[in-house]
Amino acid sequence: MDQPPCIVIAGPPGSGKSTIGPLLAERLGVPFRDSDDDIIARTGRAIADIFAEDGEPAFRALEEEVIAEALAGHHGVLSVGGGAVLAEGTRKRLRDHPVVFLNVGFATGVQRVGLSTARPLLAGVNPRATYRSLLEARLPVYRAIATLEVQTDDRSPAQIVDAIARELALEEAQ
Repeated sequence: MDQPPCIVIAGPPGSGKSTIGPLLAERLGVPFRDSDDDIIARTGRAIADIFAEDGEPAFRALEEEVIAEALAGHHGVLSVGGGAVLAEGTRKRLRDHPVVFLNVGFATGVQRVGLSTARPLLAGVNPRATYRSLLEARLPVYRAIATLEVQTDDRSPAQIVDAIARELALEEAQ
């Protein structure tokens, strides 16, 4: 019997991917995997260090490779980095999988992220403006690849997982 495709969790920094992914996997009784964790395990380096030392293009190429491998062999919930959907190859691969877009508003995202320098794309002179630009630029991409969009502002992780599980069950019933 064929394994079901993995369920992909995508969204910008601060949307809750690292929190919601494991909770959803637990709820569905499937394993959880995070592409950022896979990159760290493969390289033995922090994401911020890869960005700083090798540059964003090198990181994105590695990210695309790691996600391709995960999509081919993981049968559970996969959380992908916020910028992963920018790669055309990744977007093509995602077409065969349910993709849950965790949407977050600017104010909530800033509060959750804390504009930490551990997030390489937000390091710089004006992280709030950078975050706003990131949200605006990526929103159409997230929506284009999403099977399901869930707003995360003003909702607890349990409420978000309930909404996703309910919607996924409705899709399977159709």
